[in-house]
Formats: sequence, C-alpha cells, structure tokens
Amino acid sequence: MVEGSFKFWSNLDSLLNGTVLPIAFQISGDIHGQFYDMKELFKVGGDCPKTNYLFLGDFVDRGFYSVETFLLMLALKVRYPDRITLIRGNHESRQITQVYGFYDECLRWRASNVSDCQGRVLSTIADDILCCHRLLYVSLSALIENKIFSVHGGLSPVISTLDQIRIIDRKQEVPHDGAMCDLLWSDPEENVDGWGLSPRGAGFLFGSSVVTSFNHTNNIDYICRAHQLVMEGYKWMFNNQIVTVWSAPNYCYRCGNVAAILELDENLNKQFRVFDAAPQDSRGTPAKRPAPDYFL
Repeated sequence: MVEGSFKFWSNLDSLLNGTVLPIAFQISGDIHGQFYDMKELFKVGGDCPKTNYLFLGDFVDRGFYSVETFLLMLALKVRYPDRITLIRGNHESRQITQVYGFYDECLRWRASNVSDCQGRVLSTIADDILCCHRLLYVSLSALIENKIFSVHGGLSPVISTLDQIRIIDRKQEVPHDGAMCDLLWSDPEENVDGWGLSPRGAGFLFGSSVVTSFNHTNNIDYICRAHQLVMEGYKWMFNNQIVTVWSAPNYCYRCGNVAAILELDENLNKQFRVFDAAPQDSRGTPAKRPAPDYFL
C-alpha cells in the first residue's frame, strides 16, 4: 500500500490541474490525526468512491490517531486513485513530524508487542512509513478548472504565476525559506499591506493587494487554503478572494470549534458543509499521551 500510493505521486506535477482532478468534489482542510472526526467528515461529505475528495494537507500530528488517519488516506488513494487527491501541508515533513507526534506514534506502533494480526500489520507499515521519505512528496497545490487555486498555506513573494509553481522541485524536505516553504507556511492577514513577517518563523503574512494581484495575473476566481484554525469551520477574506477551510473539529480535543468542508459541483457552485466532532463514545480508547501544546 505504501509503495502503491507512491506510484501515483512520483510523476505528478507540483501543481495539479484539471487533467488529474475530478470535476465535482469536497475540499477538506487540516485533519491532524483526528481519525474519528475524519470519519464524521465522510458521513457529512459522502463516502468514497461515490464522492471525490481533495485534501489540503496536514493529515497527521497533534491528534491521537495519526497512523490510522494516514493509513486510511493511503488505502483510499490506492483503491480509488481517481477519487482521492492529496496535496502537501507543512506537517508532511520529517522534521515537523519528529516534533509534533506522528513520528513518535509510528515508533510506538513499530515497538508494539500486540499479538493480533492487525497489530503486526500496522507495526510493519509504520516501519515502512518511517523509512520511506518518498511518501512526503505529494504535490504542492491544485488548480481546479483553471479557476480555483488550492494550496495548504498561501502565497510567496517569489511566485507571481502558476507556471513558477509547476517547476518547483518538491521532492525534498521542506526548506526553511523560499517558494516551497511559503506555499506551505504563509497566511493571509487583514492588517498587512503587501508582505509581512510571519510569527510562525516560516513563510509570510500577505494582504489583500497580494491576493488581488495574484488572482488577476493568473485569471483565477479565488484561492482555497487551509493551515489556520477557524472557529466557524471556514472564513472568507479580502472580498471573497481567498477562503480558509478547517476540517478538524474541537481541534486538539479542546478548542471547541466546528469544522467544514467545501463542496463544489460540476459548475463550481459552492456550498460549505459544517460538522461537529465525533461523539465521545465513538472514539474508542484514546492514546495516553496528551495532545501537543502547539497551534501552528
């Protein structure tokens, strides 16, 4: 399954376009290892393969079930390659996952002494994930019907056209700066004129003039991105030129927010589907380690 999923990613462009994207689908923001909440997402948006999905990155870290979340995504991608599309977030990084949960979770699975078949299989796959850095090389962005630019984080001062994204060599660890870093780390900010320093320590803050210029230059309607907690599940900014979609309800099991997915039909008509966290009694036994105190 691990190797099978890599076959779909290795030859794709850094900017996916309509030739590899379905026409109508649901767009999901960050999941962050909240496996049972992702199951709620599928209840709201529709099961695969009847429904197409585009996930905007940050599948793992912070939640209690990053391994299960990632494996479900891989399984769906292998089983329904034309129905599931994944792009990379800032947490699809070996450096980040070694700090914020996924790497440690894989180590626990690998060291697990469980005797049942499922436990042994998960332990083996976790070992493959730890060793197979190629799994991090999913595409950086997607262009929907040449009108909606989808990315995990935001824009970059060194990128003005979509063609500049297509030539990025994404098959590497996320750099500390530069175009690739900015796409995964940057954020829109109402109080910034042009570009500003990001408090995250990576990427940039960017204002409405930057978004207006980028959208006009590339003839797109709006930008769809994730990366930031939104208490209402989604948020439009800059006169509906950019929207943030957040899909991890009750983030880190304590924030109290709802989540959302963006539904697009074949004519790009949009509808947001808002949902709550999964009921507590449906979650099974949580991991004993607390959720990391980290909100980037």
